[in-house]
Amino acid sequence: MPNAAFWIERLGLEPHPEGGYYRQTYRSAETVSNLPPRYGGPRAFSTAIYFLLEQPQVSAFHRIASDEVWHFYQGDPLTVWMISPEGELSTLHLGPQLEAGQVFQGVVPAGYWFAATLAPSGRYALVGCTVAPGFEFADFELGQRERLVRLYPHHAELVRRLTPETSR
Repeated sequence: MPNAAFWIERLGLEPHPEGGYYRQTYRSAETVSNLPPRYGGPRAFSTAIYFLLEQPQVSAFHRIASDEVWHFYQGDPLTVWMISPEGELSTLHLGPQLEAGQVFQGVVPAGYWFAATLAPSGRYALVGCTVAPGFEFADFELGQRERLVRLYPHHAELVRRLTPETSR
């Protein structure tokens, strides 16, 4: 099986602000304007990226304005940690072992805080993410550790583990 460096080079991936590597592979040429106010303007119908997480990286807690569909492609299983606006924690286990409860696709609902990790023994995971209405960095909010701990004190340990130390 190829390693993470192979995929980073082959797919032309670049560092992502949340952690890991990415490259946008699709942006709809058409836009939609009749959107809820949280968007602040028109967005592409849809966007898609490759995303690779390599041990010991994490994808730090963040949220976006749209639903995001995750697709598993290659590598080791990945856990997506999701905190609803009401503070309910749920997980999505992406990977090839359906008998172990893993799935090839899963959805992170709009407005949820979410982060991703590999199992300690995992080397990397190559996934895709599709967003509709399309992703814009204006819709991206990186979680601030102290704020999230105040909002969700019952998830403080997880939040501290999956937010940058500098995000106070």
